[in-house]
Amino acid sequence: MEISIINGPNLNLLGKREKPIYGETSFGDYLEKLNVEFPNIRFTYFQSNVEGEIINKLHEIGFSGDGIILNAGGYTHTSVAIADAVRSIETPVVEVHVSNIFASEGFRHISLVAPAASGSIIGFGLDSYRLAILSFL
Repeated sequence: MEISIINGPNLNLLGKREKPIYGETSFGDYLEKLNVEFPNIRFTYFQSNVEGEIINKLHEIGFSGDGIILNAGGYTHTSVAIADAVRSIETPVVEVHVSNIFASEGFRHISLVAPAASGSIIGFGLDSYRLAILSFL
């Protein structure tokens, strides 16, 4: 099984930014734990702060593999183009968020990605990624 993880803006700072909200673990360290917990899954990982690069990656991997876990970060609430890219590909996409977006500012309560995704997992910290993996099994 192959699952791709795509993280959007500022998620390269996990473990460094707003630790009370996002925790103290970097995504690289967390990915190592996922590799140990799910040895039969081949993970690929991509992170970008650039909207177009996220869209290009969705197009590149969106017709192969068994699933995509997408944390579009702030683009979740603003990017029609990322939502359209999710709609345009065949590989199922699960949207994830580390924090509870509904506990944030009002504009963050709307996800443009959610209607295009197979499902959303929100607010369980980094464990949101593990829960998304389980949805593909």
